[in-house]
Amino acid sequence: MEPRRIVLDTNIWLDWLVFRDASVLFLQDAYAGGRVEIVIDAACEAELERVLAYDLAKHSLDAGAQAAALAECRRIARRIDAAAPEAARGNLPRCVDPDDQKFLELALAARADCLVTKDHKLLELARRRPPFAILKPGALLGRMQGGCWGPATSDAPPQTPSA
Repeated sequence: MEPRRIVLDTNIWLDWLVFRDASVLFLQDAYAGGRVEIVIDAACEAELERVLAYDLAKHSLDAGAQAAALAECRRIARRIDAAAPEAARGNLPRCVDPDDQKFLELALAARADCLVTKDHKLLELARRRPPFAILKPGALLGRMQGGCWGPATSDAPPQTPSA
């Protein structure tokens, strides 16, 4: 089986590289086992590099640890340098937070199967049916365990119809 291509938003990268969050350990196993291919582009990598320098309380990193985390990301992720065509990007849903649009654009350009995030604004966009799934880590794990990648869906709460 060919590996599934996925995009991780910055907070998922932090969970993996800095916080060692148990909710993303399966991604490490999936990567090591060749079940997923993780992709990143220059814009997403630059944001990760910037955020690694933030004060992360007890998890704050000195310059050496920041460089090591970024090097681990670069070792893991395949770099995508080509952007999706403008017309295709124009068909993507627009994120309320313009800083998060880059993750949608990367997923499109990489022809990713999934964007992994915990960001509610991004998760809500799955209702707009982008050409990739937008999932929380737990929902992705469920799909991987069940062998069901199916159409792009979300684990965001159902939208209430407006009057």
